[in-house]
Amino acid sequence: MSQPLAERMRPRTLDEYIGQKHLVGEGAVLRKMIESGRISSFILWGPPGVGKTTLAQIIAHKLETPFYTLSAVTSGVKDVREVIEKAKSGRFFGSNNPILFIDEIHRFSKSQQDSLLGAVEKGVITLIGATTENPSFEVIRPLLSRCQVYVLRSLDKEDLLELLDRAIHTDMYLKERQIEVREDTAMLRFSGGDARKLLNILELVVEAESTDPVVITDAIVTERLQQNPLAYDKDGEMHYDIISAFIKSIRGSDPDAAVYWLARMVEGGEDPAFIARRLLILAAEDVGLANPNALLLANACFDGLMKIGWPEGRILLAETTVYLATSAKSNSAYLAVEKAIACVKETGNLPVPLHLRNAPTGLMKELGYGEDYKYAHDYSGHFVNQQYLPEALRDTRFWEAQPNAAESVLNERMKKLWGR
Repeated sequence: MSQPLAERMRPRTLDEYIGQKHLVGEGAVLRKMIESGRISSFILWGPPGVGKTTLAQIIAHKLETPFYTLSAVTSGVKDVREVIEKAKSGRFFGSNNPILFIDEIHRFSKSQQDSLLGAVEKGVITLIGATTENPSFEVIRPLLSRCQVYVLRSLDKEDLLELLDRAIHTDMYLKERQIEVREDTAMLRFSGGDARKLLNILELVVEAESTDPVVITDAIVTERLQQNPLAYDKDGEMHYDIISAFIKSIRGSDPDAAVYWLARMVEGGEDPAFIARRLLILAAEDVGLANPNALLLANACFDGLMKIGWPEGRILLAETTVYLATSAKSNSAYLAVEKAIACVKETGNLPVPLHLRNAPTGLMKELGYGEDYKYAHDYSGHFVNQQYLPEALRDTRFWEAQPNAAESVLNERMKKLWGR
């Protein structure tokens, strides 16, 4: 049986590699390091299907160095130590360090990550880790301090279309078929910036047509994927569409729909931590000040999920989902920070009023830093009317209360204090 299209199309050189121009384009930092023939340990952080594993393999091939692979899902400390011993015995004087590639390194426990430290420090191996999670949270500090972190981005439309065209015209099987891409919107949307998904979708649609020409339209792509949901997504779900429906159902205060989409993700094998993170964001963005307890519950849900794991964690997700869906909604905090960021971009670095500045030195005090600052706790009600914004923005409003019970109380207090 032939390899899947995504594997057949896996790039073998940097020139074949699509996307990540900020890292591997002409003159980019990672390309220069590779072309110099010497690389240091690093971690590739980015969403699935953007080329993390492929890039590691290209580097090993380019440097002509031994390449070892471990999956954090199936490997333990013993496996790590065995690979390190192999690397030690296989080294030659003057040659590049063997490369150890660890996929999903964020799933390595602390003890597993600790077992890598000595080999990385001594140069026994060059570590390349791949992760879909923020390494600042998931990789232990001593190991992270010895690795550069490179961020990979989802492939954009131009990258995906280039990959599509290359597959159709260069793959050993597809180039023998008559394929016309009449519409590409559905393919791009369902792929979600994931090269592997895009190629899986293309392969699915082409294989479903026994005769030529194969005309690809949005309707055909959607129909094929509905008939074969497992064919393009390793988790068995239209990942981006399902999470979008989940979020919009909670935002729209429909607990039944929200729990249904949650169940779809649970059954589809979605990463529970991904769901919990989305709930945490939604609690702040869409429920916000209308019910501040929502953020506390969402945070407790995330922490609890990390402690008890699966499958019981689904109960925490369900409780939080229903609570957020049935809560009053407000995005006033989100709108306020967006408005403030837009203002900062437009007005630049406006000076901090002198009375708000810190004065750690005598010279600063002489210059008036901190002079006339009024300490709020020294006044009745722990409030005193003074200016906190830069002079140019003296009367600017960023936060606007929305009509719900909780924010009405906050708004009344602000009116009483500031008279506005």
